[in-house]
Amino acid sequence: MQAVPRLKKELPMFKIRKAGSWLCRRAENISAFMLAVMFISFIVQVVFRYLLNFPIGTASELTIVMWLWVVLWGASFVLREEEEIRFDIVYGMVGRRARLVMTAVSALALILIYGISLPASWDYVMFMKVQKSSYLNIRYDFLYFIYIIFAVSVVGRYVWIFFAAVRGRSVREVGVPSDIE
Repeated sequence: MQAVPRLKKELPMFKIRKAGSWLCRRAENISAFMLAVMFISFIVQVVFRYLLNFPIGTASELTIVMWLWVVLWGASFVLREEEEIRFDIVYGMVGRRARLVMTAVSALALILIYGISLPASWDYVMFMKVQKSSYLNIRYDFLYFIYIIFAVSVVGRYVWIFFAAVRGRSVREVGVPSDIE
């Protein structure tokens, strides 16, 4: 009899986790697509430059744009917190309580840094609408808008991590939004 009320409480969280998992898989699909476009563009660039002796700038520019987007998109939506590269010698030597304090302090610092820089980043990206890329003829504000998405994503992720650390839970215990499975 007790399982039924508990099931009702868990059902909305299950739906949220299922939706989050679906969104994570779509983010991975988009990253894979961008990597495929980048790879094909690179191969086309090599073929035209070295085999046909006819360099084309479009393929080179597309490769660069896809690299920028796949890195920032992946860092925003695909990369899990434990997959981040860190220098954590001191972090690994201290106890759980000190780790939580270090996590909260570093999360707060990143929230402040990205949060303070976000308005200036927004202004700069919006200012870049006056220029277009050389070959693809795409406005720079469209090309660099991924940085705004990345910065907002970082702030959201570290707000989540900060509150988890303040509540005494590690990131592995609660997961961050991109870690939902």
